[in-house]
Amino acid sequence: MSSIREQLDNQLRRFEELEAKMADPAIQADGAKFSQVAREHGSLVKQAMKYRRFKSLVSEIAELKKMSETGGPDEKELAEAELPAAREKREALWSELLDATVGGEDANRSRCVMEIRAGTGGEEAALFAQDLYQMYKHHAEKKRWKVEIMEASPTDRGGFSKITLAFEGEGVYRELRYEGGTHRVQRVPETEAKGRVHTSAATVAVLPEPEDVEINLKQDDYRLDKFCASGPGGQHVNKTESAVRLTHYETGIVVSMQDEKSQHKNLSKALRILKSRLYEHYQQAEAAKRAAERKTMVGSGDRSDKIRTYNFPDNRLTDHRIGFTIYKLDQIIRGDFQPVTDALIEHDRNQLRDQMGVLE
Repeated sequence: MSSIREQLDNQLRRFEELEAKMADPAIQADGAKFSQVAREHGSLVKQAMKYRRFKSLVSEIAELKKMSETGGPDEKELAEAELPAAREKREALWSELLDATVGGEDANRSRCVMEIRAGTGGEEAALFAQDLYQMYKHHAEKKRWKVEIMEASPTDRGGFSKITLAFEGEGVYRELRYEGGTHRVQRVPETEAKGRVHTSAATVAVLPEPEDVEINLKQDDYRLDKFCASGPGGQHVNKTESAVRLTHYETGIVVSMQDEKSQHKNLSKALRILKSRLYEHYQQAEAAKRAAERKTMVGSGDRSDKIRTYNFPDNRLTDHRIGFTIYKLDQIIRGDFQPVTDALIEHDRNQLRDQMGVLE
């Protein structure tokens, strides 16, 4: 239980720091700074207030137990009468806190960045990457999350060699974090004349997007290169230096952006992606386990290195991490993705409960 309690204590401590900052006249006078603090405060408020109530109940139960052991007859009777209800409330709150803790310290973040890349399989892999993009986009629409295309590299036949998305909404990282890894598809490509089933793959990486107050990125921390965006030619070529490339000096992380015609918009998007990658980099440095998980998230992009298989002939989706299979692939690929997410969260929730046992 100690690791979860430490995590919850850290969240509550951070929440109280943010409460103090929001009451600071200097921060209140700075609209941008106040907005950043308020956004992070809002992302923690539900969990922090619940944990405050939990801690209050723990103290109350300790007092009741002491009263039942050392108090007079009337106090002992009163304490023993109130203890069962207090314990029941504590157990219910602890169960809710466990559920909200599934996914680690970043579980409650409301913003994340997703990178989808075509893996083994050529053009069919690129088309599958496009299918994954559509699946996540429709799922986000059902959840009322905001989705923004940060950058995209389309192929001639309508697929993507790479596409980067930004998601924002309640529970967004808690759900999408499970999508990191190699996704394998088995189906008959449109270009297959003999009707043979082909296997290809795409990789997905999901990074929590930090608040600006968490990653203090100064202009001196990176090199900014400006260049003309490449394009298909003719009137579509951007003649101005609207594309940007950021190189972070300390880590060597490089982010390029050329999707927008405006250099300012490209720079803004590039900075958001750079901050996400820096946040993940520093988290890795702090926790070896987290580093190992991120390192193996997308594997090699090879078909055999998979977390999930999408079998179109059988209308079947299988998540190999938990042994979950569902024969509704046609619905899932259209965005009815919740059953898969629910199964993954429930698996983690049960594992967490088994590890932590019961209170007292």
